[in-house]
Amino acid sequence: LLACGDTGNGKLADEDTLLEMIDYMLAPKTLSGKNILISAGPTQESLDPVRFITNHSSGKMGYALAKAAFQLGANVTLVSGPTHLKKPHGVNVIDVISANDMYHQIIQCVKEYDYMIMSAAVGDYACNEIADEKIKKSDSSTSIELERTDDILKYLGEHKTPGQFL
Repeated sequence: LLACGDTGNGKLADEDTLLEMIDYMLAPKTLSGKNILISAGPTQESLDPVRFITNHSSGKMGYALAKAAFQLGANVTLVSGPTHLKKPHGVNVIDVISANDMYHQIIQCVKEYDYMIMSAAVGDYACNEIADEKIKKSDSSTSIELERTDDILKYLGEHKTPGQFL
């Protein structure tokens, strides 16, 4: 007999989830009713269908901030570049790949948030042209032309409303 009244095999949540929920229940809800947008992780800029340039960001800071904000009662959206981190419980996670993806995800909903914490390591440059096929190795040298990516922080600074914190 299970606690819910059913009969059969039950399943207890794993220890990490239980501890997270205990922390959540015990934490003061000082951010209750606040909407927080957090960016995390690296971005990947494609060179061809199999290669990309990126950076070494792990995303740990953004994920920790999202977890803490949720525990304090906030409605949290985490826009994350590719990481191997476990998604924080209770947080709306939007997965993105490139700087352009992150830019468009963030700017479309910027007015909804009270706080915006930009901790992602967004690539400053992307390939001017992405090759349709894998770039073949050759004996001669090659070069890749890069262009600036859209500046997310600049856009947010120019478009934040009174009362929003960046």
